[in-house]
Amino acid sequence: MGLVIAWIFEPLVKKLTKRKIRRGFAVTIVYLLFLGVLALMIGMIIPLISDQINDFAASIPSLIDTVKGWIQNLLNPLEDIKGFDVPAFEKDLFQQIANFGMGLMNELPMLTVEVVKTLISGFGTFLVGLVIGFYMLISFEDAADTILTLIPKNARKNTKELMDQVNTSLRSFVNGALVDCSVVFLISSIAFTAIGLKASLIFGLFCGVTNVIPYAGPYIGGAPAVLVGFAQGPTTGILTLISIVAIQFIEGNFLQPFIMSKTTKLHPVTIILGLLIFGHFFGIIGMVVSTPIIAVAKTIFFLKK
Repeated sequence: MGLVIAWIFEPLVKKLTKRKIRRGFAVTIVYLLFLGVLALMIGMIIPLISDQINDFAASIPSLIDTVKGWIQNLLNPLEDIKGFDVPAFEKDLFQQIANFGMGLMNELPMLTVEVVKTLISGFGTFLVGLVIGFYMLISFEDAADTILTLIPKNARKNTKELMDQVNTSLRSFVNGALVDCSVVFLISSIAFTAIGLKASLIFGLFCGVTNVIPYAGPYIGGAPAVLVGFAQGPTTGILTLISIVAIQFIEGNFLQPFIMSKTTKLHPVTIILGLLIFGHFFGIIGMVVSTPIIAVAKTIFFLKK
C-alpha cells in the first residue's frame, strides 16, 4: 500500500519540487490535500449510501409483492394442466420469496455494520500504509537510483529512460481507467435517478467499479439494477435495461477507446484489436491487462535510441 501511494503521488510531488519547494514540505502538502479530499468524500458519500440502503430495505416488502403479482399472472394459465398443483407450487414459491425478503431485510443493516467494522479494523493497516508511503515518497527518487546501481554503467542511461517511459505508460493507463470508471459511475447514477430506480447511487457505483472488467464487467454490474428495476415495475425495469445497454454501448465502443487512446497514446483500433486478441487467448484477465501490456510493449520497442 505504501509503494502504491508513493507511486501515485510522485508526479504531484515532482511538480511542487520544480517550483523550488523542498521535497519533504511538498510531500506534506500532497498528503494534507489527499486526506482533506478523502475526508470530504467520506463525509458526503457515506451518509448518502447509508440513506439509500435504508430506503432500499424499506422498499423490499413492496418489491416482493410486485414479484408475487408477476408470478401469479404467469401461473394462472397453468391451472388447467392436469397433474400440476399450481396452488401448492405457488404457496411454496411465495414462502421461499418471503424468506429471502425477510433475510435480506435483516441482513442489509447487519451488512452495513459489518462494512463499518471492516473499515475500522482496516484503518490501522491503512494508517501504516500511509506512514510507509510518506517516507517512501520522500526518498522515491533515491530508490530508483539505487536500482540503477545494479545495472552495468554503460546501460544505465538507456535503462533509466526505459523505466521512465514504462512508468509513464502505466500511469497513463491507470489514469485513463479511473476516468473511464468515474464517467460510467456518474452517468449511470444520473440515469438511474432519473428513472426512479431505488438505491440509484449504489447501483451506479457498482456499475462504475465493475466497469474495469471489459465486456463482461458492465453487465455484471448492471444485472442487479435491472432485477430491482423490474421488481419496481415493468416500465422501470425496461428503462433501466435500455439505459444500461445504451451506456455500455457508448462506453465500450467510443468512450473507453477514446479515453485510453488519449492517455496511453494508442490508436483506438489498436486498443480494440488488443482486447479481442488478448480476450481470445486469455479470457477476461487478458482483456483487463491488454491495454497496459500493449502500452508497455510500444514503449519498449519504439524507445528512441
